[in-house]
Amino acid sequence: MNPVQQRFCRLNAALGEQILGQQILLERLLIALLADGHLLVEGAPGLAKTRAIRQLGYHLEGHFQRIQFTPDLLPADLTGTDIYRPQDGSFTFQPGPLFNNLILADEINRAPAKVQSALLEAMAERQITVGKKTYRLADPFLVMATQNPIEQEGTYPLPEAQLDRFLLHVRIDYPAAETERQILNLARAEASNSNPATSTEVESDSAGKLSVAELGEARQQVLDLYMAENLEEYLLQLILATRNPRLYGEELVGAVQYGASPRASIALDRCSRARAWLHGRDYVTPEDVQSLVFDVLRHRVLLSYEAEAAGMTVDRFTGELIARVPVP
Repeated sequence: MNPVQQRFCRLNAALGEQILGQQILLERLLIALLADGHLLVEGAPGLAKTRAIRQLGYHLEGHFQRIQFTPDLLPADLTGTDIYRPQDGSFTFQPGPLFNNLILADEINRAPAKVQSALLEAMAERQITVGKKTYRLADPFLVMATQNPIEQEGTYPLPEAQLDRFLLHVRIDYPAAETERQILNLARAEASNSNPATSTEVESDSAGKLSVAELGEARQQVLDLYMAENLEEYLLQLILATRNPRLYGEELVGAVQYGASPRASIALDRCSRARAWLHGRDYVTPEDVQSLVFDVLRHRVLLSYEAEAAGMTVDRFTGELIARVPVP
């Protein structure tokens, strides 16, 4: 394990001390950071989604910003706007919250389509245009958007074509009973401290924050990680099977309305490499691919009405593909 991998290992351990019972979310956050992509997280309230990305911000060189999405939000509330100065009759650009490194788009499905598209354009292009000027966004730039699965009234679901721009769609669940007991102890310990957020930042500063240069080096190492040709072929076959599932069983005929786009192949490749790198390996295994294919396909495969009526879900369909596509 090289020094940069060791830094990420320590970062993962530090996050795990503050975020209990959500190791999958933490790993996916680091994978998205290494793969230079964005994350859509779905889970009930109170499962440490906000806390996770805020804690990552404490340990990373850069700035964190939380945006609460509401029905009255406007695109300019994200991107910023030109402010008129009556003193000299000029306009000055006032940057919006998107000009930060880590963005939490909380309850993204509560904002109307114009606001969602403004965020997704910034995610894809890494720039925004206000008036006649285009402004580059910060680097690194990571958006973690959240959705609340238990409330659908007054929401604006994201179209499938826009969901495709997220690298991963992660679903998280409640922690185990013993973990929840540890959460109680942690909450009591923090409550006894008059300012726990400041205390966390001080600890992070003393340990040294992950620099932009270190992150860039880590991303390059991830891209250079070895993947065998037969494993790359396996990865591609998993994605291609979503477009032509009849090759793997007559019972899957008609199950899919639209298969995964080429973005899925790119995402699965980069995320598999990032997972292998985080685990201290210099090569990718089938387990890396299989563990991430659910998060890669969950928001990219559109099942047919008949399949959904029969109780099929995208996760179940993905499980069928893993069982049927030959592993190298």
